Amino acid sequence: MTDRAIRKPLLAALLLLAGNLPAGAQEDDEEQYRAQIPDVSIYKAMLDANKQTGWVQFREFAGRQLIYFTALQTMHCRLKEVRYSINSDALDKTFPMAECDPQLPFNLPSDDTSNWLYIELKPGEAETIAVQAVWDDGSGSEIVVYQPCKNPEATCAAIKTIKKAKKRTDEPSPSTPAR
Repeated sequence: MTDRAIRKPLLAALLLLAGNLPAGAQEDDEEQYRAQIPDVSIYKAMLDANKQTGWVQFREFAGRQLIYFTALQTMHCRLKEVRYSINSDALDKTFPMAECDPQLPFNLPSDDTSNWLYIELKPGEAETIAVQAVWDDGSGSEIVVYQPCKNPEATCAAIKTIKKAKKRTDEPSPSTPAR
């Protein structure tokens, strides 16, 4: 039998076999897209970039003092919680974070209530607010203490002090020992 006579039936058999394979086996290059939340390092860079202009913002409006958490809420997909305290650095309160939508990880919640955006106080009640972001891996940011800006017409905050994060007893400990 000649070399050519062997190749023709072999080629025909391979083509027949290839035609019977499922489509997925032929298209291994395609993969179903799944939305993924960006890496926490991106969120940490955003937090650091927003520190000077304020993780929170003060506003006097309609006989109330409002403190907005909008900048922090845009990071809700990687934040476990936001700890804060008014006129102290106790960090004894937490601000509720919206549920994460991986397809829109930086969007603010569409809830019509103020629950996700601000707290409401008596006029001038907060002279300072201490804020710490706690990431989904349990690590905490430094503690930044903000005060209202000198311009009462503006919605803004000014840094009063920055403190290192305190080790808390309720924080998870690292899974590997330090070397």
